[in-house]
Amino acid sequence: MAVVVDRQPLAIKELGLNTIGQVLAHLQKTNRLPVQMLIDGQEPRPGELSDIRRTALDGHTLYIETANPRELARQVLDETMAQIEQSGPLKEQVAELLQKNQLGRAMEKLGACLRCWQNAQESIAKTAELLRLDAASIVVEGRGLQQMMDEFAGKLRSIKSALEQRDYVLLSDVLLYETADTQRQWLAAAAAVRELIGEPT
Repeated sequence: MAVVVDRQPLAIKELGLNTIGQVLAHLQKTNRLPVQMLIDGQEPRPGELSDIRRTALDGHTLYIETANPRELARQVLDETMAQIEQSGPLKEQVAELLQKNQLGRAMEKLGACLRCWQNAQESIAKTAELLRLDAASIVVEGRGLQQMMDEFAGKLRSIKSALEQRDYVLLSDVLLYETADTQRQWLAAAAAVRELIGEPT
């Protein structure tokens, strides 16, 4: 029975830890987030975690690498903000290509732009969840993050509707006017969460 965390043996007997779940709970209390786990040299498959938590440590070798959740969140948000910066030029290119009737290239750029926005939404939401921040209490430009996300969902529905109708004039208008502030708002949302996390100590 051996438990190694970040290349250091963990004193499980002294800590009274008997299961993998208890080890994970202990790490959480010490503000460490497991990012890799090997049980007897094998990485658990997705979906196995709830069963694995109940596994007794006896007879197993457990190896865990951790990260500081706040440091990890800062890295994710910095990468997200860099990605959001790319969405503005992409959106402008889509509108230009639509006006030139270059639909193939326009759809390719639109897909890349939408992925930037959706990745931003997912990264910000998951970061807030990881750090147990209430999305409704995060204020972005005078309104809650959840409200901003709901408004963004409405913009996506407008884009989808224009695409379904093959109304490329409407699509261009939606991109130029309805989503004019989208890049700025996602940057503000990422910055708001980043500010709550604070700087490294």
